Amino acid sequence: MRALSVEPRPSRRQGNGNAPSLTQRLELSDAHFRRLSQLIYQRAGIVLADHKREMVYNRLVRRLRLLNLHDFGAYLALLEDDPDSDEWQTFINAMTTNMTSFFREAHHFPVLAEHARNRPGDYSVWCTAASSGEEPFSIAMTLADAQGSRLVNTPQVWASDIDTQVLAQARSGIYRLDEVKALRPDQLQRFFYRGTGPQQGMVRVRPELARRVHFQMINLLSPSWNLPGPFDAIFCRNIMIYFDKTTQAKILHRFVPMLKPDGLLFAGHSENFSQISRDFVLLGQTVYGLRKGNR
Repeated sequence: MRALSVEPRPSRRQGNGNAPSLTQRLELSDAHFRRLSQLIYQRAGIVLADHKREMVYNRLVRRLRLLNLHDFGAYLALLEDDPDSDEWQTFINAMTTNMTSFFREAHHFPVLAEHARNRPGDYSVWCTAASSGEEPFSIAMTLADAQGSRLVNTPQVWASDIDTQVLAQARSGIYRLDEVKALRPDQLQRFFYRGTGPQQGMVRVRPELARRVHFQMINLLSPSWNLPGPFDAIFCRNIMIYFDKTTQAKILHRFVPMLKPDGLLFAGHSENFSQISRDFVLLGQTVYGLRKGNR
């Protein structure tokens, strides 16, 4: 078993001259920071407050050096000269924050299991922020436990993210042992292979679990989502905090036709959808359902 290595995609246009020194501090001016903030907001809806300036610098300066660019103005020109450039995806990947773990906010998973046991027919879930795969695989394990030994040949969990780099990690299904410490021993044995030899200390998702999850890149700001909804449940946890209220309200309204009657919408612990949208009502701890009459 070999861990997947994901390298930054090269740009079609490189800078000229010698590469800036690895120790050289490049200047990120107020104007350049504001423009970078505008661009990521326009493309991905992400809001970058002033205190995120150092984060933006640290995440992009390595890219500038790789491209032999000496200032952030040249990088902005690289983006703006070609709206269809591959560099846009690299920029989005760099600006995306990915914090996740297996069975994070664990109180949601018993709710999901009970809901799945009581629903007839095929059960499907959309995980809107897949990151490196821990959340969608946690959902898939929960459904497998709730539904017993029922054979599944098609995906139950549609796992999307705007960051293509973390999606590549998720598709590999490879994790360190310390990353799966939240799993019960029986879950670890049932759903993962343990690495041996050079891969000792690593685990890989078994095919029986992997085929329950379909990964794809989706930008929640895109005018259409290529998804087979409506779903029995939608996990939208700890992603709305990166959007402003206008964007939050638009996305929540677009979730309405994506959720089946009596379906569940799961939010993050710091998110309150009742204050943003009248389309959903609170059913439990950060668990929402459609308001009656909204379908």
